[in-house]
Amino acid sequence: MAGQETAYTPGRAAHIRSFVRRQGRVSNAQQRYHEDMMAKIGVAYVAQRVDFATLFGRAAPRILEIGFGMGETSAAIAALHPESDYLGIEVHTPGVGSLCKLVAEQGLHNLRIVQHDAVEVVRDMITPASLAGVHIFFPDPWPKKRHHKRRLLQPPFVALLASRLQPDGYIHCATDWEDYAQQMLAVLAAEPRLQNTAPDYAPRPAYRPLTKFEQRGLRLGHGVWDLVFRRRQDSLQPEDERQDQFA
Repeated sequence: MAGQETAYTPGRAAHIRSFVRRQGRVSNAQQRYHEDMMAKIGVAYVAQRVDFATLFGRAAPRILEIGFGMGETSAAIAALHPESDYLGIEVHTPGVGSLCKLVAEQGLHNLRIVQHDAVEVVRDMITPASLAGVHIFFPDPWPKKRHHKRRLLQPPFVALLASRLQPDGYIHCATDWEDYAQQMLAVLAAEPRLQNTAPDYAPRPAYRPLTKFEQRGLRLGHGVWDLVFRRRQDSLQPEDERQDQFA
């Protein structure tokens, strides 16, 4: 496993990356679609707010997905919900190329991609109280205890995400690692702007399709835990803008 990686932004503290850039093999098709489609649906990282209305050419509910992997779930959800707009974040080129291929093949017009670190995208590009929802499905569990500090769902990042949600906007997380599910539950429940929609773990919402990997795990008796928290209706605070200092 690679050593701790940090990124320095002028005027901000460093944050521990929740990922390691394992490039992996990029197929010819993934590379071709990446080169062609990112020019059309890619959103370059810049330290300024995204204008969603301009980006998608309309006003619609905006859903952010962090770490979409190979993109099958992202494409399926976007196809089933054309009334919403989706911005996916992923750092790995094979996955970005794979989702680009799905977007092209299915003619999806409501999905855009940022290939960059999620913390920086949320902090610098997403306007406070602008998101209807956030999806974080099966993030890297970093199973070794000494690596738990790399897990994405940490209190400062959850606070940042909460600041980007509209009142009644939701954060939906899913994991197949029970101890990570327990950490997620504790961290999300501790954020005062969020409220659990279930006593603890939530039933899988119908909009989240089962992946092939997940179906195989369920057949083998492996558990999957979904968590759905909503932003409290009365929780808009001046701290939402100050939350930008998170790094």
